[in-house]
Amino acid sequence: MAGEDWTASENALIVVDYLSMLRSEIAGEKYNKAERNRHLQQLLPSRSKGSIEFKHQNISAVMLGLGQPWIDGYKPASQFQSSLVDAVLEALPEVDNWQRNTGSSPKSSRHHPKAVREPAALFIRPPPTLSNEPSPIDPERMKVIASKIDIAARDERNRALGLDGEEFVFDFEKFRLRAEGRSDLANQVIWTSKEEGDGAGFDIASFEFDGSKRLLEVKTTNGWDRTPFHISQNELDVAEGNRDHWVLFRLHSFAKKPGAFELRPPLNRHVELTPTSFKASFQ
Repeated sequence: MAGEDWTASENALIVVDYLSMLRSEIAGEKYNKAERNRHLQQLLPSRSKGSIEFKHQNISAVMLGLGQPWIDGYKPASQFQSSLVDAVLEALPEVDNWQRNTGSSPKSSRHHPKAVREPAALFIRPPPTLSNEPSPIDPERMKVIASKIDIAARDERNRALGLDGEEFVFDFEKFRLRAEGRSDLANQVIWTSKEEGDGAGFDIASFEFDGSKRLLEVKTTNGWDRTPFHISQNELDVAEGNRDHWVLFRLHSFAKKPGAFELRPPLNRHVELTPTSFKASFQ
């Protein structure tokens, strides 16, 4: 069978193995990739060590395309059968379950290494561009994978993920201000969406070091920094009306080691805004 397409049962088997390793990695638990590979060779006698390793890289590519975390050391490789995407999609509900059970955020999960869940570990980097962060796999292949699921909508519906991300940024903002000697401002930071409910057009009311307003709309994903996100018309309107103060705070790779960047209005300078729904009114 060497060189032949993987069967549905083979794909299902290796996807389960991959997700098991990913779960251990996210939880900060040690595992042996070589030992796992040898075990798979016994279960899949027609597949070599190299074939199995490359298939793990294929799964990383699919996870990347679906806006999910992927295993360090298995660099995404995009030459794979489309049926592999279906095998990963079938397993995603299980991923959702164990991320909910262990806590989707580094802070809420007791399994995460302490250094990862501390606000001090968060690094704010420049927004991704084609020049500073090229796609690790072919962009057209990424589009094919992403067409299988609305990644942005999936993240938006994941209320637990959103709340965990907001809490993490809320704590980060207080830490950031205190680190600059502005404990007076840190004590006034408000988790607006929690205290006042959704609808303000931002989630956290914080401050710049000079005391000026800093209104943060937090968008969280477990995927990489280029994972698409949803933004409402109300959020866009509030951003436009508060250009000097409103910030889109993008929190990515949240299940593993969170990273972040900020976008300031007008957002269409940074991202392509695509209408995804319409309001229907009776004439």
